[in-house]
Amino acid sequence: MAADTADIKAWLETVAIDPAVRALRPDYRALVVVAEGLLPGPSDEASEKLLASAEETARAWLAGTAPEDHPHLAAWREAFRAFGAKPQRTRPSAEALLRRVPDGLPRADRLTDIYNAVSVAHVLPLGGEDLDHYAGPARLIRATGEEPFETTAGGGTVVEHCPPGEVVWSDDAGVTCRRWNWRQCARTRLTLTTTRAVFILDALGPMDDDALDAAGRALTAALTASSPGATVAARLVR
Repeated sequence: MAADTADIKAWLETVAIDPAVRALRPDYRALVVVAEGLLPGPSDEASEKLLASAEETARAWLAGTAPEDHPHLAAWREAFRAFGAKPQRTRPSAEALLRRVPDGLPRADRLTDIYNAVSVAHVLPLGGEDLDHYAGPARLIRATGEEPFETTAGGGTVVEHCPPGEVVWSDDAGVTCRRWNWRQCARTRLTLTTTRAVFILDALGPMDDDALDAAGRALTAALTASSPGATVAARLVR
């Protein structure tokens, strides 16, 4: 059942971070952006320009520097290790994208391209999901091991269960994103028909609130430029 998101601001107020996650990383904040009235579709000239600009920005500071040496990404590696993940095998999403910059970022669809461009340009994990496929509120928790995670393998749907203690985003139907920001589930992924979406921008200590706000404003500007008339709301969740 889709989430009741007729009032996106009301849904936004239900987003929560479990105390167990706060205990793990007291410096964590999530800037959650919700939008409706979006115009989905394949990659286009506007999203291409955003990705090309992000690649140029990243190449400038990556020259002679490994992505994991960036202070924000180094902090994310520490956060992954704190709940038992091995960041050299399952990387924080922003690091995984930045490692693809030398060969070019993926071109997926206009909404995904937008949030990937902001993620790379601002060096922070950022994911987007279809709000109409949510079941209830979004919660960042430490998994019990019972929550289902729907993914794909071999062309079909596969349900996995996360190990206890893993940090995951979830709703009433299960895990929506594993290992904080590593892999999104198949159920809520953005598609070529998505018109309502939630975007989660993840920040740790090395990224201050001003820098996080700048990334959120860049995302909002790109979404409204690509979808004139879209309604966007945001909330900083500590």
